[in-house]
This record gives sequence, C-alpha cells and structure tokens, in this order.
Amino acid sequence: MSESLDALERRISELRAEVRRAVKARDGSLARSLRGDLRRAEMAWDTAVTAEEPAPSHEPEASLLPIREQVHQALALLGVPTAVKLIVAVNDALFSRTLRGSQLTSLRRDEERSFRSDPYARPYYLCAALTDRLSPARGLLADSTWAPERRVLGPLSPRVDFLVSTMRIAEHLTRLAEPPPGALRLLSRMAQNIPGAVEGFIPADPAAVILAAQAELEVHRAADATQRAEVAARASRQLPDVERLFGVATMSTLRGAC
Repeated sequence: MSESLDALERRISELRAEVRRAVKARDGSLARSLRGDLRRAEMAWDTAVTAEEPAPSHEPEASLLPIREQVHQALALLGVPTAVKLIVAVNDALFSRTLRGSQLTSLRRDEERSFRSDPYARPYYLCAALTDRLSPARGLLADSTWAPERRVLGPLSPRVDFLVSTMRIAEHLTRLAEPPPGALRLLSRMAQNIPGAVEGFIPADPAAVILAAQAELEVHRAADATQRAEVAARASRQLPDVERLFGVATMSTLRGAC
C-alpha cells in the first residue's frame, strides 16, 4: 500500500505541474481535462490513506471517511477556528474515530494548492483562520463556507472561541441518550477552565457548562464581534480570494495590496 501511495503522490505532483503549464499556455481544454485527472488522483490518495489506517474495533466502518471529511465534521460541530489537537480529541471522543495530528500537518497546504489549481471546485475547503495581520493563524483550521467574521481573529477571539466550542460540545451531549464516556471526560477537562462550570474534578454536567460559558460569553461577545468585523472588512478590501481563505505570507504582500 505504501508503494501505491508513493506512486499516487508522484502522479499528483506531476498533474499539478501539468495543470500549471496548461494554464500558463492558455490551453483551457487541456487544463480542464488535467484538473479532472487531478481530482480523481486526489480521491484515490484519500482512499488509499484511509485504507492504511487501523479501523477502531468498536466502529470499524468509521475509518472509511476521508481525513478531510472527518476534520470537516469536527469543525461543523465546533463552529469556530480550531486547533488540530482539539479536532483530534473531538474526533476520538464524539465520533469514535482515531486521527493523528501528523495526518493533519499538511492538510491546509494541500487544500490551498487545490484551491489555487481549481478555485471553488470543491464544496468547501479546510482553510486558515486569519490573524489581525491577515496572516494565517498557526495551527488553527477553519471552514471556507463560514462567514468571514467567523474565520478571522481579534484579541478576544481565542477565549470566545474556546467558550463557543465548549458550549457546542455540551449541547451535542445533551442531545444524546447515552453520551460516550470519552466525550464527558473531554467536556470535563474543558469545563475546568470556565468559572462556575464544574466543581472540583467531578464529571461536568453539560447543562451547567452551557450556562457558565454563556455567562462569560456575554462579557466578551460584543467587543469580539466588533474586532472581528474590522479584520474581516480589511481582508475583503485588501486580499484576493485565495488569501482571504489562506492568508498572506508576509506583510510586504499586504502592503502591495493596499
């Protein structure tokens, strides 16, 4: 299987180079054909990687989801830009699937390459959260379909997003007849960082966690929304589509766009 993956990776690299040459030569027909070949090779790569992962013994069919779809499902639940470590923890605790952080290391770069070679060909992209400098926030992934204000960060955003993600996990657990023990442990660890959410080290009550998180959110929400709106407005004015999703690499790029 490793040899097959190596061959697919070489084929994907070759196709990306051929797509760039076809675009540069303004050969639209060839470029479209090559992009179709590239998408099929990428799907085959996803399938091959998934096949190499050991299936969880309690839910073997879960590993059939491609890695990017597993990440997308975790982001959809959390609703905010999220660190890889928490995505892995949520995937394990709530969906009974095993992801490794190393599997996500190149994911955002792969998504950016895909967008550059064929913009908006996919229904969503796993993109970067943008800092107030419009650069990609280190280690945070977001969903390209979210409103710009949700994909950018202000000074208060890390705390606000932590509270929101904790609430979303708690809300998810209230809808389950029997919440998984691992999910309750994850919520309890997160609740330790919210005043009034849990007493001592007893298991957290999802309803109590929601109330405590909401109370603190009321303190920060308005200021954070104002800061994020300002960052999103600058991104909209100054950046082309690809950099609105994946950020600018240097400040010199930004100065050139002003």
